Amino acid sequence: MSSERDIKLTVNGREYSGHAEVRMTLADFIRGELDLTGTHLGCEHGVCGACTILFNGQAVRSCLMLAVQADGANLMTVEGLANGDELHPLQAAFQQNHALQCGFCTPGMLMTAYAFLRDTPNPTEQQVREGISGNICRCTGYAPIVQAILQTSRETPSP
Repeated sequence: MSSERDIKLTVNGREYSGHAEVRMTLADFIRGELDLTGTHLGCEHGVCGACTILFNGQAVRSCLMLAVQADGANLMTVEGLANGDELHPLQAAFQQNHALQCGFCTPGMLMTAYAFLRDTPNPTEQQVREGISGNICRCTGYAPIVQAILQTSRETPSP
C-alpha cells in the first residue's frame, strides 16, 4: 500500500494537484510542495498560531492538519491577501502601525485577523485582543497589532 495520496486543492484561487505522504502536515505541504513559504512553522503543536491559514473560510492551524485532509479544499494563505503589489488594507495597517518586528508571527496573525474582521467587522479593543489571543507574538507587545486591526476595521469594509 502506497504511503502517498493524490490530492487536489485550491490555494489563493489557484488549483493545485500533487502527491502527499499520508503523514505530511498541511503546513509542510504548503511550504515544501507548493513553495508558499509565508506560512510559518513555530511550535508545530497548534499553540503559537504562526501557521494559521483559512481552510474553507475558517482559520485553522495548518500544522495540526494532514495534507491529505485538504483534498478538495479551498485554502487561503498570507500570499493570497495582497492583490499583486497592492497590499491588503490589513497588511498596510500592520505596516503603518509597526505591528511587526521580527515578522515571524505576522502571517498567522494576519490570517487570524482577516477571519476575525470578516466575522466581527466593528470590534472593540477587547474583542480584538480576544480574537488574536491564540496567536503568540514575542516582539511587539501586541499594542501595535491591536491598533492595526482596529484601524482596518474603521477604514475598510469587511474582508
